[in-house]
Amino acid sequence: MQAILSPKIFEFLKKLTKNNNREWFTENKNLYTESQENIVSFLEDLIREMSEFDEELGKIDAKKSLFRIYRDTRFSKDKIPYKTNFGASLGMGKGSQKGGYYLHLEPGKSFIAGGIYMPESAVLKEIRKEISLYGEEFLAILNNKDFKKHFPELDQDDKLKKIPQGFEKEDPMGEYLKLKNFIVVYSLKDEDVLDKNAVKNLAKVFKLMKPLNDFLNAPFL
Repeated sequence: MQAILSPKIFEFLKKLTKNNNREWFTENKNLYTESQENIVSFLEDLIREMSEFDEELGKIDAKKSLFRIYRDTRFSKDKIPYKTNFGASLGMGKGSQKGGYYLHLEPGKSFIAGGIYMPESAVLKEIRKEISLYGEEFLAILNNKDFKKHFPELDQDDKLKKIPQGFEKEDPMGEYLKLKNFIVVYSLKDEDVLDKNAVKNLAKVFKLMKPLNDFLNAPFL
């Protein structure tokens, strides 16, 4: 039997949103610990399931993949001490050198994502070159029927207004070359996350992201 996420996780996050201070958190740390342990068990099963189609994931430690709930407030005007979500990086993170996967748990705002998020400039340049050179292959991935149904478009955040230097202004892949992130996002309802078959259901959606990750990782193999 695979792990199931408890509704208590969302209950804890809702309470934390209303009481985002150290005193409340300290008094209710057992709620956090309980939620954390549940999520790690779920991630262990999810990683095992996803390793069936992406064996690289077998190297990931479920506990280490879960982001800390403590916010770094040193350079932020917002001094709220805790995040009001749980996030887990399965090979994907800010400045990552390769495509991976991500799980985000938050009441009413949960989602899963895949691809490369905010890659370093050297990595970004190589990915853009790959897209320019192998545009048809890239478009075939994005236009695949099942892929398109789940992910209508790549994330458009921080998109450049002009085609970056080093590429032809008339490059047919120009709109994609303007992107700074190459990620797809799939929104989840609370009931999707809490479903008894969530491990298998999420793994199926993550599997659809693998061709995109393979393409993004190709220049670095």
